[in-house]
Amino acid sequence: MEQDISRRQLISNVAVTTAVVAAVTAVATPASAAAGASPITRKQAVPGLATPNAPAKPMYSHVVSTTRRKTIHVAGQLARDAQGKNVGVGDAKAQMRQICENLKAALAAEGATLADIVTTTAFITSWEKFREASDIRAEYFGQNLPTSTAVQVVALAYPEALFEINAIAMVDG
Repeated sequence: MEQDISRRQLISNVAVTTAVVAAVTAVATPASAAAGASPITRKQAVPGLATPNAPAKPMYSHVVSTTRRKTIHVAGQLARDAQGKNVGVGDAKAQMRQICENLKAALAAEGATLADIVTTTAFITSWEKFREASDIRAEYFGQNLPTSTAVQVVALAYPEALFEINAIAMVDG
């Protein structure tokens, strides 16, 4: 049985089919990633806002936007190893390194990396210790600076902990 369709319906069907094929192709072969285009945009310089820290060494992005669809929420990570042992008691850099490794492991469980993080929240017990560990954080995040908030607190769940960091990441879903 033949079905008569209008020109408008035919064009609409072709447009939808083309969009679906393009979306499947983009997911199967991420040409935009290979060409250097990223589905995550990060802006440190925003008109009307001060540059994050020193322009030569920005520590966060004011704005991060994405066209990705799957959101991953990572609970606050402490400087504890896979066996639950505290790492780097009193050592800010060792604790930051362990926290970043924990973030990497949590994200890997969902097929994501640190580059997929769009925002972090750090709870810290000492601004001095947090600044002391800033180069370790920069080593892990590089140019992929998420939006970030840091809040000083009186204490964390474990007295040895200097920092706790949670994250939100986004990937293509």
